[in-house]
Amino acid sequence: MDGPVVRAAKEALRTGNVNLVLPFTHKAAEPELRHAFEMTVKARGQGGEAAEIADRWFFETAVRLHREGEGAPYTGLKPAGLDVGPVLPKAESAIEKEDPEEVVQFLSQTVKEEIQKRMDKIIATKRFDPDDVDSAREHTEAVLDLELFSHHLYTFMKTGGGHGEAAEEGEAPLRGHAEPVPA
Repeated sequence: MDGPVVRAAKEALRTGNVNLVLPFTHKAAEPELRHAFEMTVKARGQGGEAAEIADRWFFETAVRLHREGEGAPYTGLKPAGLDVGPVLPKAESAIEKEDPEEVVQFLSQTVKEEIQKRMDKIIATKRFDPDDVDSAREHTEAVLDLELFSHHLYTFMKTGGGHGEAAEEGEAPLRGHAEPVPA
């Protein structure tokens, strides 16, 4: 309820300007969102519970259409005040300051820590008796964990970060899921 789509939808209703929320949806969804906006504005005129229900329906419609544009399922509105983690506030601050350095530093450090954790596991399981299949399997899983983590992270970064935008012409959009690694 306090994410960017609902914030834009609230501002659209407050100002009477549906254009404030339309950028969060794909072009094909525009007629549906415009209709939902018009219906909501009419229902808000009833006041009280009707306005509250209409607002909620409009927020749900906007988020559903936004998620549809991402190729992701709509799983309902989440309550306000959820922990969004450490990176979103840094990203919002970077946008406000027009300086990505804090986000770059934070993500770089996080990636370094995650890779080191996986490398430590590889090193800890490296010396195993080849006849001890369980130990060999533990080492193999550690190796694959680092390789797949690295591949999926790279793929996610290069395919537009899950918002359906390919980083380079000709690349398929990720739509929120990394491609499987060939076996």
